Amino acid sequence: MSLAVEPCRSVSAVFWDSIETVLLDMDGTLLDLSFDNDFWGRAIPEHYATIHHISHEEAASRLNSIFAAESGRLNWYCLDFWSATLGFDVAQLKRTLAHGIAWRPEAERFLKQLSASHCDVVLITNAHPETLKIKLERVMLTPWFDRVVSSHEYGVPKENNVFWQRLQENHAFNPTKTLFIDDSEPVLDAAHDYGIQHLISLRQPDSRQPPKTDTRYPAILHFDEISKGLPAL
Repeated sequence: MSLAVEPCRSVSAVFWDSIETVLLDMDGTLLDLSFDNDFWGRAIPEHYATIHHISHEEAASRLNSIFAAESGRLNWYCLDFWSATLGFDVAQLKRTLAHGIAWRPEAERFLKQLSASHCDVVLITNAHPETLKIKLERVMLTPWFDRVVSSHEYGVPKENNVFWQRLQENHAFNPTKTLFIDDSEPVLDAAHDYGIQHLISLRQPDSRQPPKTDTRYPAILHFDEISKGLPAL
């Protein structure tokens, strides 16, 4: 079920005493989405045009139709699928551009505070395992998490209700005492439908894009807006 779009509702506070589990997305939540948007919006079409000897415009046209067909499916996040479909090693191209991977503001500090709290902190991402490996080589994420889960382990993306069922089976949590933060509203919709009570979105997942002015979920610009009540560093 989708909620109505409305002007961004700020999050005045999180009552941390009522939260047992914190589920966090990676791209666009902890890491700046500008890397991924540039990779798929510029680097992939440029490389595709070069190896197939076509114009950038023709490459973009071909790719847009393929991207649209896979949006919201696990293939959209699968580097193996894209390498086979596009005819080149997508993981290798991503690795050569990995210097562009960066934290979102306040994200690392927020993770350190969560790690020192009573909460069970879990990274849940649609990123392909190879993408996850590349990004973890650039930013120190894993020390702050109790578990790291890629949706590829379950064979379905976070947009699918089956993901949440399998997450519950493998890492039990109480939906009414769980906070989930993700920049993707379709993913938040799936979490909402599953019964997760505390949901927060991001107003500016990509630092090169202006902040959103409307969302379907309460949204924050930076994590310091909700860190009050967590252990001070």
